[in-house]
Amino acid sequence: MPVRNMRRLVGLACVLTLAAPATASAITAEVARACEAAVAKAFPSRQIGNPAAGSVKGTAKDQREYFKKCVGNDGKVEDAPAEASKNKPAK
Repeated sequence: MPVRNMRRLVGLACVLTLAAPATASAITAEVARACEAAVAKAFPSRQIGNPAAGSVKGTAKDQREYFKKCVGNDGKVEDAPAEASKNKPAK
């Protein structure tokens, strides 16, 4: 009797796994390039050509959010990034 229930449980798990829709979609290379260029333009680095030097404005979190917003809009960003991070006090 327990083996029978186990078989049913495994079978049900397999059916549910196969029936689940795949909702994740990959971004295209063109969108990624456009968004990377937009991030580089919106958050210029302290030393030209050296992204490890840090950014003149904004934090890494700000850059990630900007990139996600750009990808969500298919590579089109209308507005400029926030001047100050949400974590920092306003001047």
